[in-house]
Amino acid sequence: MERCGAVVSCVFAVILVLQLGLTPIMAQQEQQIGIAGKEVILSCKAINNQKDGTCTWKYKYKEVSSTIISFSKAQVFKGKAPMTHRSELNSNSKKLKVSDLSLDDAGIYTCACYSPVVSISLHVFKLTISSNGHFLTNEDLELTLMQNSSHSQPHLSIKLFNINNNIVTTEILQEEAPQKYILKLKQLKAIDSGTWMCHVYSNSPSINQNISFDVKVLGFEEERLEIVYTTVGNTAILSWHLNFRKIKWKEGFTGKLNWEPQGNTAIHELLNFSVTTHQELHKTKKSNHIWFEISEGKTDGTMDVKIPKVQLNHSGQYKCQLEINGRRTESVRALVVMQVTAIPAGPLSRGGKMTLLCQVSGPLPSNAHLLWERVNGTQMEMKKSKQHEAKVEVNVSAPGLWNCHLVEDNNKKISLNYTVEEAHVWNSYAVIGIIIGASVLVIGLACMCIITGMRWQRRRKRARRMAQAKQYLLEKKTCQCQRLQQYK
Repeated sequence: MERCGAVVSCVFAVILVLQLGLTPIMAQQEQQIGIAGKEVILSCKAINNQKDGTCTWKYKYKEVSSTIISFSKAQVFKGKAPMTHRSELNSNSKKLKVSDLSLDDAGIYTCACYSPVVSISLHVFKLTISSNGHFLTNEDLELTLMQNSSHSQPHLSIKLFNINNNIVTTEILQEEAPQKYILKLKQLKAIDSGTWMCHVYSNSPSINQNISFDVKVLGFEEERLEIVYTTVGNTAILSWHLNFRKIKWKEGFTGKLNWEPQGNTAIHELLNFSVTTHQELHKTKKSNHIWFEISEGKTDGTMDVKIPKVQLNHSGQYKCQLEINGRRTESVRALVVMQVTAIPAGPLSRGGKMTLLCQVSGPLPSNAHLLWERVNGTQMEMKKSKQHEAKVEVNVSAPGLWNCHLVEDNNKKISLNYTVEEAHVWNSYAVIGIIIGASVLVIGLACMCIITGMRWQRRRKRARRMAQAKQYLLEKKTCQCQRLQQYK
């Protein structure tokens, strides 16, 4: 019994010694996160910090171990580990810096500077952004997150934060999880340009890591369809604000401005432009249309088209298109022109009637209509267009001022007035007198022409008779001379 008790005591003693010996080593083990493409600094935390001591960093992955770097008596020895050529050792702190990390750099890193040995488990994440983070508006972003470590990869919880630090809902594909996750975000906008954050979380092992990445979306500051309202004869300016300078876009790209007339499928290229890698904007007018102008002086990336005297046939859609590497995006400005005419034109005669026609180019949406109203008139004198109709008529029998409004969601977008003037009585008499006088003048001229013609005819007949008489006398004289010669 005494011998058995002694054996048990020895076993407990050995276990206790092993625990006491392993405890400091285990206390030095830790986990560290690294991001592919960046650098990581691994701390040795050696107890013995003698400068002349020997320190060795080793790398181990799946039972394969190799030396990274070793420092002894102010001499550095390079090993044959995969990351050796990207590693630097600080001779004072014994810290190891590994640059340009890759997924394959994940594993166990050990630092032996006397005792104890420090063991670090490096967990590496790699974040890949489609199109290298450069997009056009309305394109989709695809984010790929991969991980690698010496242990089994944990399942991750991933959240995406935009430039305003708001969580963005994305589609997450996990077919290859936990090694690979794919996040999809549809239809980026120009306002999405900036620094985003990918948050990675895991309970076991404990991971709480933020990975930042840059997104640049080339496009227009106003992406939605913009409608420009104007009236015939006015000046209209269509503008597009490109954001390539704001987001510091480094690549060159091209673009063009097309015009699609209202009610016509033909497309006219008005101008094209190009932007160099130095963010210089060059414009070239392509169309032979002389009714529009382009501005050259602006340097803020603004594309302006000026139409000095708008006509009804200038209406339609103006599309500014950007193109880079076969990818395209565009922004549309719709020009809506209003015109007012009177049938018949001119002042309103007493007792007469007139029709006022108000029309705009193109059909109206369901939330818009045209409205005729007489200034200081009654409700009965208002006339509203039917749904989707682009014109409205009103019959007028009295002089006054009339206004035509284009109303959209109870907001007056554009107005045009027409003054109906009354023709005065003396004006009517004057017109009648002018007509009678003109008629008399025409008749007089006709009579003079007839009399002149008759006189000319008489003179012509008289001249003809005189010529005949002369001819007769000449013939008679010649005959008498011949007779006298015969008698002789």
